[in-house]
Amino acid sequence: MKNKLIVTLTTVRGSRQYSLGQVARYIVALTIVLFATSFFISNWFLVKTSDDLSDLEEDHEQLSDQYEMMLGTQNLYKNELDQLSVSLSRVASQRDKLQAENIRMGDKLYEGNNRLGELHATLGASLNGLETLLNVEPSNDMSKERLESLTMMANQRLFMLNSIPNGVPIQAIRISDGFGMRMHPIRKKRVMHHGIDYKANIGTPVYSTADGVVESAGNKHDGYGKQVVILHGFGFKSSYSHLNKIEVSSGEFVHKGQKIAESGNTGKSTGPHLHYEVRHLYSKINPAPFVAWNIANFDTIFSTVKSVKWASLKNLYPLNQTVQP
Repeated sequence: MKNKLIVTLTTVRGSRQYSLGQVARYIVALTIVLFATSFFISNWFLVKTSDDLSDLEEDHEQLSDQYEMMLGTQNLYKNELDQLSVSLSRVASQRDKLQAENIRMGDKLYEGNNRLGELHATLGASLNGLETLLNVEPSNDMSKERLESLTMMANQRLFMLNSIPNGVPIQAIRISDGFGMRMHPIRKKRVMHHGIDYKANIGTPVYSTADGVVESAGNKHDGYGKQVVILHGFGFKSSYSHLNKIEVSSGEFVHKGQKIAESGNTGKSTGPHLHYEVRHLYSKINPAPFVAWNIANFDTIFSTVKSVKWASLKNLYPLNQTVQP
């Protein structure tokens, strides 16, 4: 009994028992083990297959989501592309409008350039005119600074020319006598002549040679006849003698070029003429350099008339002004 295996089989007809030997028992045991092993392996493969299927389903779902996302992105790109196309069309339309506007503006710009060229030419002519007037070296510089510099120079010179006697006081027939030693026509001896004599018909207008104030006007019975003396700037005086008629009075302000009298033949005179003198402080100066002095040869007076200390004049307004950068 101990080395036998009893197997009981139950059927409808009843139960039967069979006994097996040791070998048979090993075979049955091995079969049971193989069956159990197959069962567990099959279950493992089943579980593994189920897991793989689950993974495949998840991958499928992810792929489906990605596909839908790609479709959405594609649609988004398509929408953006459509919008870009619309924007491009608008830009092209605006470009065409701008080109048309540029053509119109080009015509206006051409006209403007022509006008600018005319203005530039006018400015150039003005600058050249100033350079010629001031007798300075011509320059191709058409800048604002150049214009300001020339304008300031002109204003400075005009100020000085309005303050200090210059130019002729009368439209005379000729100069009958100049500054210097001469034979006096009445006294018949050599004496100093302190002015210029202009031969002129009686009644010829006499003009002030600079701005100033009338110091005296009348006949002092000193041989000069009817005389006008004008006090100018910077210590200068001018006098006009042997007049026929005086048209200003003492203390009256006069300007350069103003008619102040008419020439005549009063006082110690041998014929109708104007005796004209220029003085600085108490010194009588040769009027000739001042008569010739003008805006073009402005600097000549400073080297010609040495009795006046001109150097300090440059420190006075407006000669001390310069163009600011």
